[in-house]
Amino acid sequence: MTYATEKVSWQRFLPKRGEWLRCLGPALRGSLIVSFLFGNLFLLVLNIPLIGIWVRLLRIPHYFLYPAIVVLISIGVYSLDHSLFDVWTTLGFGVLGYVLRLYRYEPAPLLIGFILGPTMEEYLRRAMLLSRGDPMTFLKHPGSAIMITISVLLLVLTALPGLKRLAKSIG
Repeated sequence: MTYATEKVSWQRFLPKRGEWLRCLGPALRGSLIVSFLFGNLFLLVLNIPLIGIWVRLLRIPHYFLYPAIVVLISIGVYSLDHSLFDVWTTLGFGVLGYVLRLYRYEPAPLLIGFILGPTMEEYLRRAMLLSRGDPMTFLKHPGSAIMITISVLLLVLTALPGLKRLAKSIG
């Protein structure tokens, strides 16, 4: 999840993949990788003796822990740009996340869609340009027709239990 979030933020600021790493010199690239290694080793050395503290931290009741996390997140977001809009946006996304969790939406498909969405849109646009705007081009080729059929089948099979429950509750 953390890797995906970092990847999205890097994609947003640097459109070409790996551009920031290529523009660094070889010595700087090597020192960056070594600093990652030292950072991980340092965290390992720090966290092994602190396991007891982390376990005790889990015993804190949620009604104390959640407000503290919200306050710390708000302070961190406000400290970036000194913008209350950013704080309210973060709060809005927190409420959205709570509502999605309340209705048992899985976060992984949403995150995958968030990461792969721009790339899929770009390739869809390319395919539509190459086919001169004809959407039937996706059904003419057997590979894409099979993938679309499987996707529709999975979508129907996923929605079927919910539709059955809805039909039972209505009738």
